[in-house]
Amino acid sequence: MSATMIEKIIERNVGKAVKPGDIVTVFADRVMIHDIFIPFVAEKFEEMGFQRLWDPDKVVLIYDHLVPASQVDDTRHFQVGNAFVEKYGLTHVHRSDGICHQLMPEAGYVKPGDVVFGTDSHTTTYGCVGAFSSGIGYTEMASILGTGTMWIRVPETIKVTVTGKMPENVTSKDIILRLIGDLGADGATYKALEFAGDTVEEMSIASRMTMANMAIEAGAKCALFAPDEKTAAYCETELTKEQKALAADRDASYVREITYRAEDLVPVLACPSQVDNIKPVKELKGLPIDQVFIGSCTNGRLEDLMAAAEILKGKKVAPFVKLIVTPASRKVYQEAAENGTLSILAEAGAIITHPGCGLCCGRTGGILTDGERVVATNNRNFLGRMGTSRVEIFLASPRTAAASAVAGQIAEAGF
Repeated sequence: MSATMIEKIIERNVGKAVKPGDIVTVFADRVMIHDIFIPFVAEKFEEMGFQRLWDPDKVVLIYDHLVPASQVDDTRHFQVGNAFVEKYGLTHVHRSDGICHQLMPEAGYVKPGDVVFGTDSHTTTYGCVGAFSSGIGYTEMASILGTGTMWIRVPETIKVTVTGKMPENVTSKDIILRLIGDLGADGATYKALEFAGDTVEEMSIASRMTMANMAIEAGAKCALFAPDEKTAAYCETELTKEQKALAADRDASYVREITYRAEDLVPVLACPSQVDNIKPVKELKGLPIDQVFIGSCTNGRLEDLMAAAEILKGKKVAPFVKLIVTPASRKVYQEAAENGTLSILAEAGAIITHPGCGLCCGRTGGILTDGERVVATNNRNFLGRMGTSRVEIFLASPRTAAASAVAGQIAEAGF
């Protein structure tokens, strides 16, 4: 029987054929808990009466949203997390290494075909390497910690095909924003997004991560890219026959199919205050801005910082505009330092912060106030996300963000 990628991954996990709508119990290959949720997970885990973790080696605890602490209560999360680690013997803990969704694939915790759950909605990111990954709440996480299992409904799949060569200033961020605009914020609710086409095949894993990360903004349960040689190189592994076979069958059945010609795509922005409020950058050129943010689990990778540096090299950030750059992980930070990218950004006037979530979740590192406007490369522009409810947040690619920082207004790179 023909199958989509998500159907094949679940079938591989549960040992039987499945179809959309089936309720099945899957076995977790890995789970991730971040610092915001650890107190609630720990409390619920003990309330459920569990005495030990089902497998401490499959649990990853990452401190990223609250590092370094910006409010007094933040330290409680660290203390509870540390106590949980000591009591239950967790072996994978990251206290200041970067953002969870960057670290999980980067550190090798996720492999093609894995089933992974995390206490953050952007856990969909790991589909970049062909894993079924999805965000869950702290009650569900506590249950998995004790049992190693989770029930799910097999999702229907929307297939998204992109073909052709992307224009110079169009990136994977522009593609996923365009898709979210076309689908709407609820257009893929509890569905799998499956990406295909020669444009997608040419993308780096970093670019695929950007798209998988933002799938949740259309309501998707997961986002999937078929494992290939780029996946194998990134994961530092040789794909098994099973992993190679995860690609969808040619005659697989989809609930909807969407196709884009890459040549027709243009740089776009998600405008305040919804991620599906998409407009071409050229329609908003000249709108004054106060700040630019380049970073987050969406666009804080080396590829993104280098794209921004290419635009900023030899230029200066516009007067009265703050440019904040936050690498997604310590590894990205070090690589960007070693290849000169951070020097270019610093010389242009960027404020370079420690790796972490920072401004994306409105905790630290540049929150704004009434009437201010920011162009940002992260994944959400909801009211109050980066300060007060009267802050205007425009989501963009690193190239558009960097060009806007130089212009002091919304601008297209190269124009």
